[in-house]
Amino acid sequence: MRLTRYFLPVLKETPSEAQIVSHRLMLRAGMIKQASAGIYSWLPLGYKVLRNVERIVHEEQQRAGHIPMLMPTLQSADLWRESGRYDAYGPEMLRIRDRHERDLLYGPTNEEMITDIFRSHVSSYRDLPMTLYHIQWKFRDEIRPRFGVMRGREFLMKDGYNFDVDYESAIHAYNRHMVSYLRTYERMGLQAIPMRADSGPIGGDDTHEFLVLADTGESEVFYDAAITDLKFGDRKVDYDNRDECAEIVKEWTTPYARTDETHDEAIFNQVPEERRRTSRGIEVGQIFYFGTKYSEPMGATVVNREGQHVPVHMGSHGIGVSRLLGAIIEASHDDNGIIWPEGVTPFHCGIVNLKQGDAEADRACEQLYDALTAKGLEPLYDDREERAGAKFATMDLIGLPWRITVGPRGLKNGVVELTSRKTGESEELSPEVAVARVAEIYGK
Repeated sequence: MRLTRYFLPVLKETPSEAQIVSHRLMLRAGMIKQASAGIYSWLPLGYKVLRNVERIVHEEQQRAGHIPMLMPTLQSADLWRESGRYDAYGPEMLRIRDRHERDLLYGPTNEEMITDIFRSHVSSYRDLPMTLYHIQWKFRDEIRPRFGVMRGREFLMKDGYNFDVDYESAIHAYNRHMVSYLRTYERMGLQAIPMRADSGPIGGDDTHEFLVLADTGESEVFYDAAITDLKFGDRKVDYDNRDECAEIVKEWTTPYARTDETHDEAIFNQVPEERRRTSRGIEVGQIFYFGTKYSEPMGATVVNREGQHVPVHMGSHGIGVSRLLGAIIEASHDDNGIIWPEGVTPFHCGIVNLKQGDAEADRACEQLYDALTAKGLEPLYDDREERAGAKFATMDLIGLPWRITVGPRGLKNGVVELTSRKTGESEELSPEVAVARVAEIYGK
């Protein structure tokens, strides 16, 4: 993409309403624009990152054997009355009526709807286990929407639902989700720690939240520093192997890590003092096992191996897709702007022409652009008639991981400059080697 043909409305001044880093930088980098309180338009740069995050979530869910689908944003109130949650959920749920005076709601979550789909089509244990998921817009009418996409009223969420014939199978689904989430977050450049948490209005006894440590986090967290040394890496996992998944979950849940709702000071004090940590965390996902909480009142049963009709065991598993952008920025930025991890960056590399209009510099930039594109990469070429300083400031603000700088002086020596946004380190390379280096970084 050439910047002269792109819509990138960057701001020089920090908007007064932005209270945290991610909100300020998303507004300044032209990623979002507020439509109303807690509701945002996703502008092209922000939309590209949002889709990259969504793609990783899809890939890891399907790697774990989960099946994608799509449910509507509006749901019938009758389903929620069946489960008993319509009146219990609270004012965060937007309740509306259509022209026929039927009660509807803008879904904050989908346990009731997925249970209705399941009970309409599945009746035998032979069809289990089954996990269905979708990525859909949700609405929760927060009393004080703030912090940009971190605490919005409308948000994009992945929510998945497992159906199993018994407790043991459902716990395997729980473990499978935890493992898939660990891989998902690491691919996005995040260290998201699974912490024992409170189930809230979803219900259930077993639940973990995944939290990214950040000063602006909404939750106080207590943890053993040993957990921050754990890395999932590119290990291969057989998601059908119950013991293997359980062993990984044990590895990640044995070190103490809890939110303030479930914190136990006596257990925490058993952690060696030098490893005890207190911080704040940003929730980016949560997994639940809630057994037959929804299947019993809604009649979602299957015939088991003994020929008995039994309610299915269920769990739900969410990832805040749009919230993740804010969390990534909170965890990865500096005074000059965003620093995108390679896994989610909107463009793989930036090209800065120091002397737009110079025939040799223009030609070299075009050749770099074509060579990167031929490698399957997507560069952003700053071909504006702007000062070099302004171009560098824009690239730093929007946070592309790599920048190739092209100028007449370097070209006389046959080199361009490749710069890492994360470290600030630069290296002079021939254009061909610079392209090869960037391609190698992205596995192209």
